Amino acid sequence: MNTLRNAAGETATARRVAVVTGAGSGVGRAVALELLAADWAVALSGRRTEPLEQTAALAPAGSAALVVRADVSQPDDVAALFTAVRDRFGRLDLLFNNAGTFGPGGVPVEELPYEAWRHVVDTNLHGAFLCAQAAYRQMKEQAPQGGRIINNGSISAHTPRPHSVAYTATKHALTGLTKSLSLDGRPYGIAVGQIDIGNAATDMTAGMQTGALQANGETAPEPVMDVADVARTVRHMAELPLEANVQFATVVATAMPYVGRG
Repeated sequence: MNTLRNAAGETATARRVAVVTGAGSGVGRAVALELLAADWAVALSGRRTEPLEQTAALAPAGSAALVVRADVSQPDDVAALFTAVRDRFGRLDLLFNNAGTFGPGGVPVEELPYEAWRHVVDTNLHGAFLCAQAAYRQMKEQAPQGGRIINNGSISAHTPRPHSVAYTATKHALTGLTKSLSLDGRPYGIAVGQIDIGNAATDMTAGMQTGALQANGETAPEPVMDVADVARTVRHMAELPLEANVQFATVVATAMPYVGRG
């Protein structure tokens, strides 16, 4: 069931409208709350309703948050998500394509089950494509035409961690998706960019401060950064005029082992 949060009773369509996938936790929650605080109307999407409701409850008074349960790997769920956004808000200005999964950690490539590989690919790549396709269609057809898509890549879109073949493959593929969508969107005022994030402090990265496997086989703690800094970067990208685009942004914990990794 879709629920709207707008304590002030304002007309949400007067606001810029965003869809944030994976909005129930981590980077997705932080970005959704940053946009809501900046007076965007935001559709919060994820596989489970309860965390989305928790995100909505954290939003400032008077903000407009639409909760829509959707599994981005399922075409029917994605279609229903964007239909709900169109029906409620009338247009779409931003898709933050954030939903993703790392898959089973620490599993060597020769031991990775096909089902685990497929789950990561279906979520990280197929899901990103399905959401981008739906957003692209709506942005092309609406008046005024255009909008922005920001894909959540990763440092793994540049260089892998050990035992991360599925995650790394999908994040490299996401870079190609970003470039292709960016090119194809030009005639319609659709700007597409990507943010590659390294070691934002979320539940997914909680173990890094105690020890993460390194390329040399050692386990070492890694620094993290405040996820709010990532959210502010996404907001900056989102609020540029459509004549300007951050094609790729890399935001990392300053001292993490990225430059020179391996």
